[in-house]
Amino acid sequence: MFVREAGHGPLVVLCHGWPELSYSWRHQIAALAAAGFRVAAPDMRGFGRTAAPADIGAYTIFDTVGDMVALVAALGEKKAMI
Repeated sequence: MFVREAGHGPLVVLCHGWPELSYSWRHQIAALAAAGFRVAAPDMRGFGRTAAPADIGAYTIFDTVGDMVALVAALGEKKAMI
């Protein structure tokens, strides 16, 4: 999963919608980092630089939630504001 990161502090995860990319959050990433937050903005499953599973069944809300839970854990955190 491709993730744009910036800042230090409590973790904020910015999830884009369809058909956006993490790049859409560039201004918010800078502002939140300047305000004292650690910001992570992934390219969601199937978008941008993140892998796109061929199986259409791999795009459920449960998969999306699982991706975000895994991202928070991979960043070494136990909780985040999403």
